[in-house]
Amino acid sequence: MIVTLIVICEVGFWVLLAAGLAARYLLRMPRLGIALLLCEPLLEVVLLVVTAVDLKNGADPSWKHGLAALYIGFTVGHGHRTVKWLDGHAAHRFNGTPVPRPPRYGRARAVHEGKVWLGTVVAAAVASGLLLIAMWYVDDPSRTSSLQSWMYTAWRTAGIHGLIALSYALFPKKAPADEPEKADRPSSLTKL
Repeated sequence: MIVTLIVICEVGFWVLLAAGLAARYLLRMPRLGIALLLCEPLLEVVLLVVTAVDLKNGADPSWKHGLAALYIGFTVGHGHRTVKWLDGHAAHRFNGTPVPRPPRYGRARAVHEGKVWLGTVVAAAVASGLLLIAMWYVDDPSRTSSLQSWMYTAWRTAGIHGLIALSYALFPKKAPADEPEKADRPSSLTKL
């Protein structure tokens, strides 16, 4: 049931996102669009409540509960940035604003990658917090080892992503000689 609910939440995320952007740009109803976009966190609350009820009803903690925690963590860490990025693309498509592109070169790209990595750290922290609460709630170390392994997965992912982000700072890509002005121009993502 948990895996089905994760799939439903993911589909619901994209449906609400499409509906919010359609209301905002096609119907020219920005308040309705914002209201629909603000409903997206409710999906994660539903997932969290159902997961807690599942554990309360005696379900053995398993990979499904760990996956639910990682999904919620990812949504908290990267959901806002994803919505902002897609909103920028919709604004480009329907209002003619510049295409939202991250910086491509130098220090600006390294800073951008660092910010994205911080989203992954937030995701790992939220997932770990939820998993620790679940482990405390179950209070049986022999039954919660799978949840602990999901915490390691979350932090391993954050570590690998951190190394990738660091590589942009240590080995920055240089702008071609014909576009030096564009190298340090701020991303249009920061203007949304």
